[in-house]
Amino acid sequence: MERLRAGVALCGSYCTFKKAVAAFERLCGEYDVTPIMSESSAVTDTRFGMAEDFRARLEAASGKEIVDSIVKAEPIGPKKLLDVLIIVPCTGNTIAKMANGVTDSAVTMAAKAHLRNGRPVVIAVSTNDALGANAENIGKLLARKNIYFVPFYQDDPEGKPCSLAADLDQIEATVEAAMEGRQLQPVLAARENHKM
Repeated sequence: MERLRAGVALCGSYCTFKKAVAAFERLCGEYDVTPIMSESSAVTDTRFGMAEDFRARLEAASGKEIVDSIVKAEPIGPKKLLDVLIIVPCTGNTIAKMANGVTDSAVTMAAKAHLRNGRPVVIAVSTNDALGANAENIGKLLARKNIYFVPFYQDDPEGKPCSLAADLDQIEATVEAAMEGRQLQPVLAARENHKM
């Protein structure tokens, strides 16, 4: 049986990169993974790590070159290269772009190209404005066909009351449900299950 072909895309929620890259490496054991990075996440060094180190880990785990430009991402649709696209972490910026039809990065192009084939996109949200400026955009995507969310929770209700983070342990279960055309429930994960 052939392994599921999964694009796994990282956006610039740099504080979650260590967890996201660990999840990426785990997913490489389950799926045939194509690594995708937004242009900024592919080159930006932060206090959370060096871009080249993250790139090296993604390429080593997947055995593939990173898709890091609109030009490289565009063939995903016409060539039907993926069965599922997983965006982890998915920033508020990318959520806003997807909700409003903006295609100006490798990740948003990968999503647009993939969605043209009626195939699932799985979003693992990580943004400080999810319950603020981006609440409307998340609502739009929750209602959109072929978009599925990894269950999420408020990661710091007192310190960052508008912030949401996906439960990365539920990516595979979300993908399985998405491949069946259903949203994994409950979408709102229980806060007590997560370390703050």
